[in-house]
Amino acid sequence: MKKLFVLTLLGCTCLAFSTVFRGHRKEEPVAIPASPQRVGQKDKGYQYLTTGDYIKSGIPYNYFLLGFGKSLSNLLKRDSPNHLISQEYTAVKAANGETVVAPNCLQCHAQVFEDKLYIGMGNTMIDFTDHQKLNARNASMAEAILKKGDPKKYAAAAPFLQSMKVLGSQLYTEVRGVNSADRIADLLVAHRDPATLQWSDTPVIEVAAGLIPTDTPPWWLLKKKHAMFYNGFGRGDFGRFLMASNLLTVSDSSEAREVDSHFNDVLAYIYSLEPPKYPHPINQSLAKQGGIVFVENCSKCHGHYGQDGDYPNLLIPESTVKTDSFLYKSNYQSPQFIDWFNKSWFAMGDHPARLEPFNGYIAPPLDGIWVTAPYLHNGSVPTLEALLDSKTRPAYWSRDFSNPQYDYEQVGWKYTREAAPRGTAVYNTTLHGYGNYGHTFGDKLTDRERRAVIEYLKTL
Repeated sequence: MKKLFVLTLLGCTCLAFSTVFRGHRKEEPVAIPASPQRVGQKDKGYQYLTTGDYIKSGIPYNYFLLGFGKSLSNLLKRDSPNHLISQEYTAVKAANGETVVAPNCLQCHAQVFEDKLYIGMGNTMIDFTDHQKLNARNASMAEAILKKGDPKKYAAAAPFLQSMKVLGSQLYTEVRGVNSADRIADLLVAHRDPATLQWSDTPVIEVAAGLIPTDTPPWWLLKKKHAMFYNGFGRGDFGRFLMASNLLTVSDSSEAREVDSHFNDVLAYIYSLEPPKYPHPINQSLAKQGGIVFVENCSKCHGHYGQDGDYPNLLIPESTVKTDSFLYKSNYQSPQFIDWFNKSWFAMGDHPARLEPFNGYIAPPLDGIWVTAPYLHNGSVPTLEALLDSKTRPAYWSRDFSNPQYDYEQVGWKYTREAAPRGTAVYNTTLHGYGNYGHTFGDKLTDRERRAVIEYLKTL
């Protein structure tokens, strides 16, 4: 799940169609066909998402409260023992009956925005930069303490600590606010047998070097999409991808099957999510003008909206969109990862999933785009204003994570343009995978047209 996982795995080769145009090869967008999905009961899905044991190992409950402290907000209104735990974690029973606290999907797929929790909104406050907390040494220390003090609690925590020793020192991002879920997936499958999903201390495949960051897309877009992830390579059964966070602690494929049996309900809940409405007055006359400009310039890729709307599910070649290519290229540089997934338990049975890489990215639906800053697949552009006018994009920029403020005029996070990189506090677009170039389609618009399109986007 994106977000513990946003699986950037690879599959069968899927290249853009090419035509000859004035002697040059011109790649064309590729339409993604729909796949049948299992959809269950949304209420059951919500309960499993927020209280279920899809990750069955973690930190023993009392140790967690001592180390992380009690959360008194209880934003999910959960009963005991979850009433003292942040929405990012869930208290579950381990196999031996011990209560442990495990991370859940809302670590990446929920965010508090202006004092309200929105499930399904990508967590753009997440921090994978902290070398002091996120390291294998801390996992080893916790393991030693539990082994000595309480063998039963250690047994309950062991699968989680085992994974954290592998993950801990290899998940660092260069700046705060971007996600390392693809890297998590890389590392976890490298230590799992593809058929049985059992753990192997010795890696079963080679892990590609480097971490390519991603933004976390909102869940409410999934109901329109025929494929998952920014490059649209997650095909087949969505539930199989959504439940893959279970790889963190799964014992074997029999446990995976039990977890998988709940994710048709989770998908039903995700399909029920709607984006929050823009909370301020909208200039309807300007928005109407913007809608006309949008249809003429943007709808071919991003679709039409309203009662008779449609979404084309198009993969856009890199030669057209020209955004940072390191994410989609990372797929092709890790064929062993693709092969693992497409021969694994996830690709078996009556509702399999598969991975099909592509030289480019999917043009996403834009529902609720006003609240999903920062923009592009790596979160490199802070506002819609800058997205639609590439010459205004800052090479280095920062925002206030302790007291975040939203800019309802430029639509996005209020930010400070910086003169140079400055640790993890400043987004540095000159780094590999962090580039803010490409998607220059708005540059041809006049300032008036650009303002009108932004006003229209507030209505979606």
